[in-house]
Amino acid sequence: MEKTNVIKVATTSIAGGVSAIAAWLFARLGVLLYVLLVLAVAMIIDYITGMLASKTESIDHPEDPSYGWSSKKGAKGIIKKVGYLCIIAVAMMVDYIILNVAVELGFDITIKAFFGLMVTVWYLLNEALSIIENAGRMGAPIPEWLRQYIAVLKTKIESKGE
Repeated sequence: MEKTNVIKVATTSIAGGVSAIAAWLFARLGVLLYVLLVLAVAMIIDYITGMLASKTESIDHPEDPSYGWSSKKGAKGIIKKVGYLCIIAVAMMVDYIILNVAVELGFDITIKAFFGLMVTVWYLLNEALSIIENAGRMGAPIPEWLRQYIAVLKTKIESKGE
């Protein structure tokens, strides 16, 4: 078999596998899958902007070692984001339990994710606020109305959860 044919077969197999996994995830998670993907992108952007903001601060305050990026700060940020994902997983478990108990009791619930979606959107808004704060630390002008609007949305989600 030619090398190009092997590459085509491997590429097709990988693409088919990824498509199958994505289809399965969408069938299980519905709209939550899209929100989780947006959250993942926001987490990456937040991490990068946090590093850039720390670098900017170290340039502005070269004499002060408390400013600047460090591997400890970076590791702490990653650990915090893993914690976010754990809490989202717990919220998704609660959704799963509620749905299965409802089915056992004869109730028909069409929504697949409620708590998981609320928690994920809450963390997404938290990441958005953090990105805005990081951009401000880098010296970018921030529209105050944007920060306030995101904060209001976050507060509304918090109040719906209570």
